[in-house]
Amino acid sequence: MICYLIPTPCALKIADKISEQCSNAVLLMIDGGKMSPHDRVPPIVMYERKDSKWILKDKHTIMLRQWEETRLIANQMLDSGDHALLVDFDSHLDDITKDWTNQKVNNKILELASPANGNV
Repeated sequence: MICYLIPTPCALKIADKISEQCSNAVLLMIDGGKMSPHDRVPPIVMYERKDSKWILKDKHTIMLRQWEETRLIANQMLDSGDHALLVDFDSHLDDITKDWTNQKVNNKILELASPANGNV
């Protein structure tokens, strides 16, 4: 049995609003059940808008640049515990001292992705 992530009504409403302003918008979802340090396939599900409906895009037509580098950096951040620095907007609303722009995380990603660390 093949299971696909289905966008919630809230996600669809937000995607519809974005699509009103940008006709090429897509709806991306992360399949948390398929996130693994060893999985070489991106855990991404993509929907595109066709005839006022959001249709699942064939995963074989989705190309992600630098997926391998992204996967390796994500694994390094998990191994080091730096993923715990990530702050979502809801957490910021609960405690406004938390930086929802995630500058610390962004800086760590830039550091890990730098040529000095063997990445291009």
